[in-house]
Amino acid sequence: MYLNFTMDIVSNYFEKGLVLVIADLLSLITVSSCLVIKVPQINTIRANKSSQGISVLGLCIELFSYTVMISYNYSSGYEFLSYMEYPILLLQEYALIYYTFLYQNLLGVRTQIVAVFYAVVATLIYLKLFPLVILAFLVPFCTPIGATSKVLQLISILRTKDASSVSRTTWALSAFTNMTRIYTVYVQSNDLMLLSNFLISTFLSSSVFAAACFYKKKVKSA
Repeated sequence: MYLNFTMDIVSNYFEKGLVLVIADLLSLITVSSCLVIKVPQINTIRANKSSQGISVLGLCIELFSYTVMISYNYSSGYEFLSYMEYPILLLQEYALIYYTFLYQNLLGVRTQIVAVFYAVVATLIYLKLFPLVILAFLVPFCTPIGATSKVLQLISILRTKDASSVSRTTWALSAFTNMTRIYTVYVQSNDLMLLSNFLISTFLSSSVFAAACFYKKKVKSA
């Protein structure tokens, strides 16, 4: 009886069509990739003991974007599963920022003051004492902010002509996950704003990946 019940569920699921089944599979792969997407970058910096070519401003902007998205979802009382990937990315972002700042000698008093201020605001958000209206105002800016962080990273590589500390795996995963979202959004909602966001993100992540490949090869041949 249990086997028949399970088979019925599976059968009903596949009845919705192969296109949507593939979309669900890609969504699962995307979320799973977020568990380790920044780990190769962190390991590269630690192994090289250098964060040359990493954009500090880009990381800070990305941190702002992740924080706003998590804070808005949490303060609004949404289900954790609907924004689970953001806390995972944020924890990795903390580690990435720490090692980047460490090897660029930026862990000074000013950075510590900013970190304390960030912790105070985060605590207020956790206690739901931070005005939700401010978070709602900031959310629409997260999309262009995310694109800006990628542009800054690309500019940093092109300016320094050094990608020795830039993980190609991280940016390849970033391009891949954004590409999968193009398919899932097109199939499930066809939201033009989301589609344009992921198209831009895919292009920029691919550009950073290409630049990292080019300048790493150049450094090795020198």
